[in-house]
Amino acid sequence: MKTLLLLISATAAMSADFDAALSFPKRTENTVFRDRVKANWLPDGKSFWYRVQTGPKAHESVLINAETGKRQTAPELKTLGITSSEAKTSALKIELRRTKRTGESSGLKFINQLGEDVDLFWINEQGEHVRFGGVRAGAEREQHTYEGHVWLITSRTGEHLAVVEGEATIKTLIIDGKGISKPKEEPKKRGTPGKSPDGTCVVTSEADAVTKRQITIVDSSPKEGLQPKTKVIDYTKPGDPLPKPQLVIIQLDGRKIRGPRDLYENPFNESGKIDITWSPDSSEFYFDYNQRGHQLYRILAANAKTGAVRLVVEETSKTFIDYTKKTWRHWLHSTGELIWMSERDGWCHLWLYDTKTGKPKHQITKGAWPVREVLHVNDAKREVWFMASGLKAGEDPYHEHLCRVKFDGSGFQLLTASDGNHRIDFSPNRDFFIDTWSRADHPPVNELRRSSDGSLVSELEKADATALVAAGWTMPERFVAKGRDGKTDIHGVIIKPTNFDPSKKYPIVENIYAGPHSAFAPKDFGRLLGHHMIAELGFIVVQMDGMGTNHRGKAFHDVCWKNLKDAGFPDRKLWIKEAAKTRPWMDLSRVGIYGGSAGGQNAMRALLDHHDFYQVAVADCGCHDNRMDKIWWNEQWMGWPVDESYKLSSNMEDAAKLQGHLLLIVGELDTNVDPATTAQVVGALQKAGKTFDFMPIVGTGHGAAETPYGSKLRAEFLVRHLKP
Repeated sequence: MKTLLLLISATAAMSADFDAALSFPKRTENTVFRDRVKANWLPDGKSFWYRVQTGPKAHESVLINAETGKRQTAPELKTLGITSSEAKTSALKIELRRTKRTGESSGLKFINQLGEDVDLFWINEQGEHVRFGGVRAGAEREQHTYEGHVWLITSRTGEHLAVVEGEATIKTLIIDGKGISKPKEEPKKRGTPGKSPDGTCVVTSEADAVTKRQITIVDSSPKEGLQPKTKVIDYTKPGDPLPKPQLVIIQLDGRKIRGPRDLYENPFNESGKIDITWSPDSSEFYFDYNQRGHQLYRILAANAKTGAVRLVVEETSKTFIDYTKKTWRHWLHSTGELIWMSERDGWCHLWLYDTKTGKPKHQITKGAWPVREVLHVNDAKREVWFMASGLKAGEDPYHEHLCRVKFDGSGFQLLTASDGNHRIDFSPNRDFFIDTWSRADHPPVNELRRSSDGSLVSELEKADATALVAAGWTMPERFVAKGRDGKTDIHGVIIKPTNFDPSKKYPIVENIYAGPHSAFAPKDFGRLLGHHMIAELGFIVVQMDGMGTNHRGKAFHDVCWKNLKDAGFPDRKLWIKEAAKTRPWMDLSRVGIYGGSAGGQNAMRALLDHHDFYQVAVADCGCHDNRMDKIWWNEQWMGWPVDESYKLSSNMEDAAKLQGHLLLIVGELDTNVDPATTAQVVGALQKAGKTFDFMPIVGTGHGAAETPYGSKLRAEFLVRHLKP
């Protein structure tokens, strides 16, 4: 009888944990106020107004004199002299409605242009908000849906940004802070083909036809009929043949000039086209050459009359050149100069080039810190405005700050002050900027500052998260520990459940995503629903960025090269162990891990190479073998030609090494990572006689573990094996 009572008690406790997790998004929704300022500048450029949420159903209208900081508030915009049409352009009215019909199978593609992650919810037939994960800042996400299904997009703090409804055809939507809009048709790029500014010739490109690899996606249970349907898509993989375009100059008399290709003979180019930029005098045009393997990158100039090609900029690396993030440039045609981004000194910095000689004039920015993003270049004043991180000793090196510097490297100014991650919104004439800063453990603060020197005009709003904390949300704890080399700081967060009791011991669950293209531990304030919903099950959730991820300098980043299986695990294990030394409630004998996409590859790898530390893993839509995934992402880090390093990082090849409890999840309609890679891992595990769990999610694409059923599976699996 005692055993039965204990079983009933444990079952009741588990049920309570699941209820707490499922209710978490709803009970913490709309609980952070005064956190966002969207300025509406008046024609004089010296004043602006905004509408800020002050409570669950309350707002306040504010008029600011930017020169003096004087603040006027009013309950309605009309008292400030603002017209209703102006109000509509800034304060999006969100109409919440439930899903009322289910039509054809379809999809949505979200492009998040905000500087923050957003959360995605399906509003079901009962009007309930069912969380489907989110879209990272600056990222894209495809979501399977049906015609008529209603979706809600919210900010990290729960503010409703937009509501959209699925249509009969897949549509692409941009999230830009002004609601959601369909992208405008991109203007035709000059140069492919391109007419010379003086009209004397046309430039186009020729390439031999290359047969593209195609993969077949099977929709086993289509909504519109019983019989399965297939979808065939182009999907180029590492090592596949690529077109090798050559530039062709067509003169007015019809003559075709093909210059030598020795400076661009083996490009990484999937389209077979070359984009060009003309010089103002039409004497030459410029184009990029990213050599396959990503260890050589050039900007080349071609003579419009002869086709002769010369070198303007050349970058080389023994590992890789981060071509998707760090090949920004700005042409200064009037002075024959070019501002170019480079990691040649070990950090991402700006250099000034002479475009005629092809030689660098000097380095504009310098130091053991990276330029993160260029916001503005003022040609007349010869100055650059940019975001950088790692500038302030004692501060999180991922926090971005606004800076300004002259083209000659002089006059460097750090224009933001507070210890946090900064997002910048300039006034139309750039005399002022609104600085919104926060940390994972600090709600947003919105400040008005002068662009001339960064001095503070006034604090506009300081976010109030009292209601969020009252709803049971726990503030993330930032933690720093040394990495594998004993000297490099590794940064991350620790998240506790609502009912946290320091006298108890809790299993640890790591949220992992070790994609080398960025860094992923939270730096901005937000509800972090995914993390907290796992924590509510009775876990301590952690996330950190180990070596091999981005934004910490070239040496830190290069750890990933031809070595994606590393995933920063030597740093991660040390970080968790160090945290537990002073936190006895962290149980190092019960450690789990979960992740999706590249994080799915990482999560399974934990049980292949690090089962001495991790006992449980949930791997969603994993890129389990880099030979099976899309070419542009995998060749960037693993190189070309495809060599032994691909095999050495393959979860499929190492399946026999599995120890611990593994759950594999995949969406059968995944067009991001070929779902066959998960099937191949399943086959390898079966061949090796391993015990594991596998669940394909029908009718779902990439990110299947973020669907209601996938999330439930993940939660149950972690609880079953970490909380026996």
